[in-house]
Amino acid sequence: MPADAVGHRVVHGGRRFVGPALVDDDVERAIEKLSVLAPLHNRRALEEIRRAREALPDVPHVAVFDTAFHHTLPAAASTYAIPERWREEWDVHRYGFHGISVQWVASQVDAERLVVCHLGGGCSVTAVHGGRSVDTTMGFSPLEGVPMTTRSGSVDPGALVYLLREKLLTLDELEHALERESGLAGLSAGGSGDVRETSQLALDVFIHRVAAAVGAMAAACGGIDVLAFTGGIGEHAAHVRERVVEHARFLGDFRVEVVESREELVIAAETRRLLEP
Repeated sequence: MPADAVGHRVVHGGRRFVGPALVDDDVERAIEKLSVLAPLHNRRALEEIRRAREALPDVPHVAVFDTAFHHTLPAAASTYAIPERWREEWDVHRYGFHGISVQWVASQVDAERLVVCHLGGGCSVTAVHGGRSVDTTMGFSPLEGVPMTTRSGSVDPGALVYLLREKLLTLDELEHALERESGLAGLSAGGSGDVRETSQLALDVFIHRVAAAVGAMAAACGGIDVLAFTGGIGEHAAHVRERVVEHARFLGDFRVEVVESREELVIAAETRRLLEP
């Protein structure tokens, strides 16, 4: 069962999966345990995995992880400046997401220094140098980074601590607001996360943050040869692309590509690679 949105790097049997994995009960439990980190993705994927395993018990089922492509992140990009116990005992690191999408774009674009803007329901910007992910905006969870349709992107953690300490929101209310009531929807009247209907402020904030991320990813690559757009917004919202490119032109001469998202082809190839002798 291709599960392209299960989200987090899975620890199973004392080792990490940084590629596709045959789904068994242990892998399923590990995905369930990590659902709290990517609730919009993992829980839905887990439901489909269970349905598929029940309907086809004699067929091998494969999980392809959205974090796998980012296992090449250098320590400087994957490490938070937090206490050692958090990092070593609790495994709090930057893992990155949208790896399946970025892997597809990297396979379609000939560029040594590539910056990929995956802009859709979820949004991220990734630096790919020599075909390897070297930095990305999503981190420990898909909430980090640029604003999305309903997700906030990065917010000062002090603001979140304040909301909890002052009991202005419960933990569940905070999570729900960050996941489902923020981003473009949170900045638009009526809560629309559709980039075609969003407010001017929402669009300005979105473009500002995406363009800033492009600059950061170009720095991680040591420059930029190609800026690629994919995902629903990236492929179809020309006005968004044009404004992001305009903001990024200070980076020098680079090519702009629009790549149709074909994550299912990456999932199929990874599944075949695992199953074929």
